[in-house]
Amino acid sequence: MRRVDLRHLKGEFLSTLGQQIKASEPDEVVIFLFEIGDYSGVEKAVNLAYNLNCEVMNSLKFNQVDWALTIKKARYEI
Repeated sequence: MRRVDLRHLKGEFLSTLGQQIKASEPDEVVIFLFEIGDYSGVEKAVNLAYNLNCEVMNSLKFNQVDWALTIKKARYEI
């Protein structure tokens, strides 16, 4: 399990999120931290994870501006 902090990217975190997911190992659990604005970034991040063959294990707001998304990359491509 590893943690990736994308909060410094503000609303421009999606491409880095995708790169980090693609670079992760099968069955690896990754916790991504990112800053939310209007919540549309949360939906986009979850959709991106699903599209990259990941299980979303948890998605939660942990303070006024930050979000945590926990994913697990699938072992096999579907």
